[in-house]
Order: sequence, then C-alpha cells, then structure tokens
Amino acid sequence: MRRAFAPAVRLLLGAALVAASGPARLLADDPSGRIPNVMLTTQDGVDVRFYDDLVKGKIVAINLIYTTCQYACPLETARLAQVQKVLGDRMGREIFFYSITIDPEHDTPPVLKAYAEKFHAGPGWKFLTGKQADIDLISKRLGLYAPPNPANPDGHLPYLLVGNEATGQWMRNSAVDNPNFLARTIGDWLDSWRTPPKEALKSFAEAPTNLRLDRGQYTFANHCAACHNIGRGEKLGPDLLNVTTTRDRDWLTRFITAPDRVRAAGDPIALALRAKYKEVVMPRLDLGTSDAAALIDYIDRESRSVRDAAQPSGSQAATAGTAGVKPTSATSGMNLMSIVGPYLRIQRALHADSLADVKTDARRIMVEAAKLEVRGTALQAAATALEQANDLKAARAAFGTLGDALMMDAKDSGAALGDDVKVAYCPMAQKYWLQKGEAIENPFYGKAMSDCGRITPNIPDLKK
Repeated sequence: MRRAFAPAVRLLLGAALVAASGPARLLADDPSGRIPNVMLTTQDGVDVRFYDDLVKGKIVAINLIYTTCQYACPLETARLAQVQKVLGDRMGREIFFYSITIDPEHDTPPVLKAYAEKFHAGPGWKFLTGKQADIDLISKRLGLYAPPNPANPDGHLPYLLVGNEATGQWMRNSAVDNPNFLARTIGDWLDSWRTPPKEALKSFAEAPTNLRLDRGQYTFANHCAACHNIGRGEKLGPDLLNVTTTRDRDWLTRFITAPDRVRAAGDPIALALRAKYKEVVMPRLDLGTSDAAALIDYIDRESRSVRDAAQPSGSQAATAGTAGVKPTSATSGMNLMSIVGPYLRIQRALHADSLADVKTDARRIMVEAAKLEVRGTALQAAATALEQANDLKAARAAFGTLGDALMMDAKDSGAALGDDVKVAYCPMAQKYWLQKGEAIENPFYGKAMSDCGRITPNIPDLKK
C-alpha cells in the first residue's frame, strides 16, 4: 500500500471493523478469530510461541520484512524505529513490536540480530524467524499477506497490524505512515486513551490560518527523515548537511530516484555508502525527477541556513569513498555446460519479458538432457514443458521446474555450473534460479521487479 489512508479515515475504519465483528474479521481466513500459536525464534535464538508468548494480553505492532529487501522493508523498519523513540519507556513494558521475516532460509537469528542492531531496535522489539509454512500461516491469518504483484515494485505491501489482544481492538495500518500518528494509534487508541498525554493539547484557535506546505520539506519528512538529518548528526544514514555542494546534482537526482540502479552499476560512491552504513541501503522510494529536484532544493536551503547560523557540521556530511564489490570466485564445470548455456539464455530472455528463442533453447536442453539417460529424465521433462509454453506465465512456471532439476543434478553429481554462474533467490516468488554475475536479474517477474532477490552462497537443498 504505497499511499496510506488519511489518519481520521483509517481510525474510523479500524473502529468500525472492531465494533462490527471484533478481531476475527481482521484475521482474514480464520472464522474463529484464533491467532496462530506456532513456534518462532527470536533474533537472540530464543524459541517462543507466537500467541502464548508474544501476543496474548499485549499491545502489539506486527509487520513482515526480509533483510535483503531494497524497497519498503528498510523504510518500514526505520519508521518503526521512530515510533519506538516516541513511545519511549513504554516499549517492552506495555507495547511490543514484532518484525517477522518472510525469508527464513536467509534470515537466521544472527542475520536478524545484525539487522535489528542496524536500526537500533530496543527493548520490546523482536525480529522473528521460523518455518516458512508457519510464517505464511501467520501472515494470512493476520491479514498481512498480499500475493506478489509485479505492478508493485516493492513486491509486497508494507502493512502494519496493530492491536490489543486483551481488548480485541485491531487495526491494519501502513507501516510507513507518519511515526507520530502510529505512536498515537498504538499508545493511546489501543490503550483506550488511559495513558495521559505528556503535553497539554492545544486549542484549534492556535492553529495557523494560512498553512503553506513546502514540497521539498514534505518529501523530506515523509521519505528521508527516518534515516537522515540535516546538520544534526548521523542517524541510520549520513547527515545530509552540505551534500548539495559535495555531490553533483545529476548524481543526487539519479541516486534519489533509482538508488538500486546506481549501486547495480557499480557506482563507487553508492557502494562506499553501503559499506560505511553497514548495508543499510537507501531504498527505492518511487520518487520522480521533480520530487528529487524539490528535495535537493530543500536540503540546499536547510544547509545554507545551518551555515548562516554558524553551526556547520561538515565532519558529519555525507562522505564518498572508492569501495567496490569484488566478484566471488567462480567454479569451472564439465558435463552440465551444454545445458547451462541455453538455460542462461532463457533466464535472460524471461528477465527481459521475452520469449525470443526460448523454444529453441528448450529443445537444445532436451537433446543434451537425453544424453544423460536416466539422470536427465527430470531435465528433459521440464525442458519439454518449457518448449510447449506459449506465454510468459507458463514459460516461467516451466523454467522454475527446469532450474530446480538443474540445481538438484549439480548438487547430486558435483558438476560445476560454469564461470561466474550464481544461484539467486527471490523471497517473494520463493524461487531459485541460476544467472551470471552479482546484479539480480529476476526471470519470474521480469521488468516489473527485475532486481527482486539476492545471491545465495550455495546450491540449495531442493529435495527437502
């Protein structure tokens, strides 16, 4: 959900759902309203029951993430870090956050612990992993699941379920909403307004009569403030003071609008920033060039204001480096190379949303797989299905089966796959594939989500 509901509308909507049918209506496919009590594991390696240990009798906020996500997840997590700060010492005592990975194979407890530390997660905020089937059950029962949608570059929706299990109040929000609104919703509405406000509420008479919103300021507050300051020191990312004088404006525009592409192109500044800030990468925010222009102008004005006030913070400005990414060493292969070659051509075609030469390469694989006799039966069957596919959907389904058969053969036989051939995995499609190079080229979503996925270090065990 890229654009959140207006706060008042969302509040009324949540209240209406609760008043109409209680939490069961929000737990989409569970008529009884019961919350799954499956076993999960925290970032500290502690096994917990989801309902008994984490949700029962508590005020909670629950979202789904995966640590290799370059779109919504970093912003979601940074937003919750802001909400955590607003809620203060109520975290871990009255209120609890749970971020559950949808990529448990990669996101082990140590990986989640490092991710939590990057975003300064404090008491009461647990990052959780578990069995894929149990996580899928939780996401569907709680209404957090959304099927992969190639029209949405995020690949998933940044939902946040907030609720008070004891009172039966539940509401689904956007996890990237205004942090003060989220804190008020979680801390006050879910607590039935029993917590007195720290500050006296102001009268409407004190509201400005001529409210003027600066587009750059609004964009910074909604998209950048979770990770950046201007002249007040580093947060999750660099202080942006004077960045308009230390970076070329064209580079800033490209990085703001498509940071993933800038990194994929091997830009040394982008790679140095990623290394310096412990892999907390700038996510793609779906900002256009006009948004970037307004944002750059705002950062420039704010930087000049800080300089004019004689309070420079140049040592904390964003700095560049020359870090690069060294390619990993590749293996050399023998008897699967005649199959890997046409397979990789098919992978690149599907990544480009094309069926050009796919049938021809599928037939080549059928011929080569036949030479493997019994060992090549699964490869032959998958290649035959691919050769008969007449649209992208069918071709991608057959390609997934072909890739699984190829990787299982390589794992069983010990045959190498070739120079610079990598194994990649997409948490949204829950599919592996082979490709050349480190830059993700997703064949299952093509251009719509071309870089959704991650490189894995080893061939997976697909027989589980």
